Amino acid sequence: MPCAAGLGAQPARLGILADIHGNVQALTAVLADMARLGVDRMVCLGDHIGYGPEPEEVVRTLIAHEPRIVAVAGNHELALVDWRHRVRLHAAARDSLAITRTLLSPGSLAWLTRLPRVHCHDGARYVHGCPPRSTTAYLHAPGEEQLRRVFAAYAEQFCFAGHTHAFGWHQQSCTGVGSREVRIGRMTLEADTRYLLLPGSVGQPRDPFGWHAKYLVWDQTTRAVDFRSVPYDVQTTIRLLGERGFPAGNAARLFR
Repeated sequence: MPCAAGLGAQPARLGILADIHGNVQALTAVLADMARLGVDRMVCLGDHIGYGPEPEEVVRTLIAHEPRIVAVAGNHELALVDWRHRVRLHAAARDSLAITRTLLSPGSLAWLTRLPRVHCHDGARYVHGCPPRSTTAYLHAPGEEQLRRVFAAYAEQFCFAGHTHAFGWHQQSCTGVGSREVRIGRMTLEADTRYLLLPGSVGQPRDPFGWHAKYLVWDQTTRAVDFRSVPYDVQTTIRLLGERGFPAGNAARLFR
C-alpha cells in the first residue's frame, strides 16, 4: 500500500495529534506543551477542521510548522470537498462543515484537499480511522477477531489512528491480540509487540478524563508513549462557536 513521504530522519520524540476540529485554542496549548517537552516533530491524524470555530487559524498554524509536521486527511476533510463523504455525516456535522467552508481561505482549502489518507515512515503507519488507510472506520472497543483482521492488513510494527476522540491501546504479540486500559501518563512499549495506539482528540475529546486537550508523545529512544492532557482556554472556543453560528451541541460537548 503506497504511503506519503515526510518527516525526514526519525525523531527521538514525536508528538501524535488527532481531531483538532477547528479548535486553535486547544492546538496552541498542545504546541506549547510539546515545546516544553522538547518535542519539535509531529504527525496530525486528520479532522483538523469541523465542529470548531477557528478552522482557518488551525490550518495556518499547521502550515507554519511545516516541514516539522506531517498531516493526513480525516473524514471531515474529505467531506468538505466530496458530497459522498458529506452525506455520511450527521446533521450537526454537515452544518458545521458548511460554516467551516465560509471561514477557510482558498489557500487553506487547497492545503486540506491535498492531504494524503495515510503516511508511513520507518516502521510506523499513521491514518485517521482504521489501518491500512480508512478515514471512516472506527476503532472503538474492537473485539479480538476485528483486531486480528486489522493487524493482518498492514505490516508496520507501530500504527497510530484517530477518529474515536478517545485514547486507545491495542497490541499484537506472540500470545495473541488484545487491548489495554489507557491512563494519563507514561506507558512502556515492548520490543517484540506490535501496537495500534489512539492519541485522543486535541479539539473535542470524548473520554472519561475531562475537557482538556489530549494527545500523545512517542519517545522512540526509551520505547514509551506519554498520554497527555492539557488545559486550554475553552471559554474562548465556546464563545466563538456561538458568535459564528455553529450548532449549540458543539459547545456542549466541549465542557462537561
